[in-house]
Amino acid sequence: MGNILGRYVLREVVAAWLAVTGVLLVILLANQVVGVLERAAANQFPQGVVLELIMFGALQDLTILLPVGLLLGVILAFGRLYHDSEMAAALACGAGPRTLYLPVALLALLVSTALAWLSLIVAPDATQRALSLRSSALRAGQFAPIAPGKFRTFGAVNAVVYAQEVNPDGSLGNVFVERNLGAEVEVALAERARHAVTPDGMTHILTLYDGERFEGVPGSPEFRIVRFAEHVVPVQVPIVTDLVRSLEARPTAQLVASADPAERAELHWRISMPIMCVVLAILAVPLARLRPRQGRYARVWIAVVIFFLYYSLASAGKTWIARGTVPQFVGLWWTHLAVVLLALLVILGPGLANRVRYRVRGL
Repeated sequence: MGNILGRYVLREVVAAWLAVTGVLLVILLANQVVGVLERAAANQFPQGVVLELIMFGALQDLTILLPVGLLLGVILAFGRLYHDSEMAAALACGAGPRTLYLPVALLALLVSTALAWLSLIVAPDATQRALSLRSSALRAGQFAPIAPGKFRTFGAVNAVVYAQEVNPDGSLGNVFVERNLGAEVEVALAERARHAVTPDGMTHILTLYDGERFEGVPGSPEFRIVRFAEHVVPVQVPIVTDLVRSLEARPTAQLVASADPAERAELHWRISMPIMCVVLAILAVPLARLRPRQGRYARVWIAVVIFFLYYSLASAGKTWIARGTVPQFVGLWWTHLAVVLLALLVILGPGLANRVRYRVRGL
């Protein structure tokens, strides 16, 4: 009976875990799509890179989704078994803790192995490729020609250009240019203009013909109007580099060989994800135990609180390692130890309390 019950528990947990992880992934993907589309619209990214950036973002999110998805999956699966009295029937037939913990432990080991591969190898590579792709897309957007009927911004520079039409000879018609020069705003209107880029590619030169320039501070009654036959507007664009500097994009082998506190903190963080997955899965089994007439979702909020406390504690530990507050050899192991002790208290606490109560009554 133990093997049959174990397979049944494993099937319920896997189904709940996949459902929860899928829902969370869809939510985060929706957030990723909004963020990527916003950056693409602001920086004129080529259309082909949007889907790739979303995919790389999803790979990075999976390192967080897998542990919390497994925790909630175990809570929901066992909550249904307790709520429908299936667990009471199994325990009455002699099912022991081994039958309940073994399938969850096996699933946790499989998921943590995949998470270790994802956290140590796949996610850093995805982050590096996403940053390089974003840098290339930003460069392509900055150096693209001005399209008619669309507002154009130049990277982080406070300059906006709009041209109503592009003539066959390449000149622009009915041009609007706005630049923020500190507290002062400069707005120029011209009947036509020409757009050129310096040989080094770092300065866009707009030569405006037959127009007016307005200069002043917004909200102030004082401003200046200048009429011109020709006016040159240089726009400096920020330097775009393909060099990836993010710690999250560093290869794990480089972090292992490094003695820099920040890089060692990132290494401990990557290692902590698979361990967190196993600890949370084992903790979820006793945490999912329901009292009579409790709802099947009664323990979900407790699981969410525990995950956020665990995650926040690990994040604080990572910061302390980077700052040198916590020695590097200690790492984030103390956070896992604290949660393991909590798990042991949850698992063994009821039995110890009953023994103490019986002994007190016997006396």
